[in-house]
Amino acid sequence: MSEFRIDQITNQSGSRGPDIAGITTFTGTSGMVMPSGSTEYRGGRDRGVIAGGYSGAPYTNSIEYITISTTGNAKDFGDLTLLRQFIGGGCSSSVRGIFEGGANPGTPNATDIIDYVTISATGNAFDFGDLIQERYFNGSCSSSTRGVTGGGNNGNGFGSITIGSIEFTTIASLGNAVSFGNLTSARQQVGSCSSPTRGLFASGANVDGVPGTRSNTIDYITIATQGDALDFGDLTIALPFGVGSLSSQTRGIFAGAYVSPTQSNVISYVTIASKGDAQDFGDLTGTRAEAAGVSNCIRGVLAGGYSAPARITTMDYITIASLGNATSFGTLTQGRSGAAACSDAHGGLGD
Repeated sequence: MSEFRIDQITNQSGSRGPDIAGITTFTGTSGMVMPSGSTEYRGGRDRGVIAGGYSGAPYTNSIEYITISTTGNAKDFGDLTLLRQFIGGGCSSSVRGIFEGGANPGTPNATDIIDYVTISATGNAFDFGDLIQERYFNGSCSSSTRGVTGGGNNGNGFGSITIGSIEFTTIASLGNAVSFGNLTSARQQVGSCSSPTRGLFASGANVDGVPGTRSNTIDYITIATQGDALDFGDLTIALPFGVGSLSSQTRGIFAGAYVSPTQSNVISYVTIASKGDAQDFGDLTGTRAEAAGVSNCIRGVLAGGYSAPARITTMDYITIASLGNATSFGTLTQGRSGAAACSDAHGGLGD
């Protein structure tokens, strides 16, 4: 076998050697395994992105990001295409994040807009397409290829008509959403998360359009198919809404919520592959509702939210595979609740 010497490779003029990008592993004293595949998928995936929300009038369009495996304060990423809050979660592949629906300052204030960003970069969002139904207070989850959003309301205020329909998009290609099915009941302020095969939608308010009603129900879908959601189990706390949510490939986390007349600090978990009621995980560092959740499958971060009487900047983190109370992570650039969030390494991606 001939010897391959990396230090003897140069460009045509001989002025410089190779630039090697990505993760490179050495298997011996003289052997090297070069990176393969698209550079977009090689290593470095550890970013959470938080977008929009309510920081006071008017709503915010700012996007910020964190490095999930570290602790520290969020940094500016760019802006959404318009001011909006209650976007109801985000969907993402390892490359692209999309933010579906939300409330804008107009009347009626639900929007059908879908924005997208490239997670590894920074910059303003671009138009992706439109939802079938204008909605906010929706929940969203995704696999590596498909984004799914469900629930919400039609944009005439908290007491407006709630939505039970589910829609999906193909994350890698721009375009409008397509009908998927229906939740087990119409409701708004839904928490959602996913494994590579299954998506969960939990809790909610104004169930089937009845003002003041609350739900602790968890629904599930098979992301790769289309059809109506089925009953999974119940959350640990009664009658919550506005839960924060995130997941690894195996475990779904639901944290904080509105539990009248205040907010909750309870964290609960489920094993996504098996149906059943949630179990207690631990507590957040303080009470909050409408927090934005992101994960890298090892660590989960709950960012911002509402803790009476204010929108907060606080971020907490947990280790998803173990039980215990949350620890302080850092702060957002501004207090916000009802923000969307996604990451390039969440539980739905399967790698």
